Amino acid sequence: MLGGIEVERFTYPAEQFDEKNLDKNIILTLVKKHEGMVARLLKNKRYYDGHHEIENRKREKEAPNSKVTCNHAKDISDTATGYFMGNPITYSNSGEQNIDPLLTAFDNANVDDVDADNALDMSIFGLAYEYVYAKEGEAAPVSKNISPLSTFIVVDDTIEENELCGVYYYKKKNSVQDTYTYVATVSTANYTYVLNILDSGSDISQLVTEEPVQHYFGEPQIIEYLNNKEAIGDFEQQIPLIDAYNTLMSDRINDKEQFIDAVLVLYGAIMGDDEEETAEAQKKLRENKLLELPEDAKAEYLSRQMDENGAEVLRKAIKEDIYNFSHVPNFMDENFAGNVSGVAMEYKLLGLEMITKVKERQYKKGLRKRIRLYCNFLSMKAILMEAGSIMTTFSRALPKNLLELAQIVANLKDNVSAKTLLKLLPFVEDPDYEIKEVEKQKAEELKRQQDLFGIGANEPPEFGEEEEPEEEETDPDGDSEEEPKEGAEEEEEKRQQAAGSKG
Repeated sequence: MLGGIEVERFTYPAEQFDEKNLDKNIILTLVKKHEGMVARLLKNKRYYDGHHEIENRKREKEAPNSKVTCNHAKDISDTATGYFMGNPITYSNSGEQNIDPLLTAFDNANVDDVDADNALDMSIFGLAYEYVYAKEGEAAPVSKNISPLSTFIVVDDTIEENELCGVYYYKKKNSVQDTYTYVATVSTANYTYVLNILDSGSDISQLVTEEPVQHYFGEPQIIEYLNNKEAIGDFEQQIPLIDAYNTLMSDRINDKEQFIDAVLVLYGAIMGDDEEETAEAQKKLRENKLLELPEDAKAEYLSRQMDENGAEVLRKAIKEDIYNFSHVPNFMDENFAGNVSGVAMEYKLLGLEMITKVKERQYKKGLRKRIRLYCNFLSMKAILMEAGSIMTTFSRALPKNLLELAQIVANLKDNVSAKTLLKLLPFVEDPDYEIKEVEKQKAEELKRQQDLFGIGANEPPEFGEEEEPEEEETDPDGDSEEEPKEGAEEEEEKRQQAAGSKG
């Protein structure tokens, strides 16, 4: 039995799923069910594109009907996405293995662009999907962002919710037979199917005649990224407030137009005796801006008074609620004017930081699968890497106080590793490379100083082979020829003393 969980995920009994024997009728049932659930996603996309409910408002034919769209939805999504994924994700390794082949594969696949597209879809729809595949004729993995409007994941009915397959589909029409066919790409753990499923509207059995292609990624190639646990978009719950703001702004413009087109009331006078004279008088009044009246007559415009102060207070309140409840600040607000310290800025961005932390935690789940898919594919080229030891780092796209960061780095240099400190600096993308460059620069500077002051290298001198000491010759009695003669020395000393006394 099929059952939906969360938003666009579906369950299927694990014991009934066979990746080598798919059922087109089951895939068609899943696709139909998904199509019935995308109305909410389509509404979010319309609001992001600026097509709001105010466009459908109707009024009397004579009444002004301004339809002003203030696109707070786009502002909220763009701000949240830029803060979350404005800077590329960096990767590091907790083990000893070399991850350069993986980073090269990511660069070739332009995963930074894919991450930005995924982050925007997450903000608009509440979820995003990525398809990892190998281009035909190329032995390299590629990533592509695909639309949540036509993608979903199927999981088993166990508590682990293990992924069985991912489905990406689109609908095409056969104009000759006036029928529709779904083209569904179904990716299982080992195979990829491209199925053509006839939307017949009946329960006729459709056999799978398409041959699957083995993909060697080891898991379904479609990755799901959630914006939060409930898969809710950043502005989705503020749509009623956005509609109220649009209505208020439209009505204010309508009031202005009605004030300009106010009714002119004449007291004690008429503009003509018949309809023709009245029309001619009105024409001259519009041209000359002059009206002649009898002595006791008067004229005034009939219009309602506009409470501009009350409307402005209401406008500010609605706008403040839109940003407060979405936790995305309005950077054009006066609260962000002027220089503020890093701590003060963090307090102002506390709400945005909280929802971004949730985004980051959910996005890491998808990133771990992406890394596994790439590592599994690269292992076929004898490039072995442990996906579990690769760590990801997110950095916020926000102006940084570099002087403050430099002081922090200087104060912590004796207590924190250089690699960790370099991660704090926004302009350092690869801390390992930076450390190597610093060591290389220090070595070059030391050599330059040695050459300048004529200091040679501090190395021990080279010696030849050591000569063995000559053996002393001995007399036949075994005594040395250089044996000291203590008696002769004493006599010589006495002789010198005697000669000195005579002198």
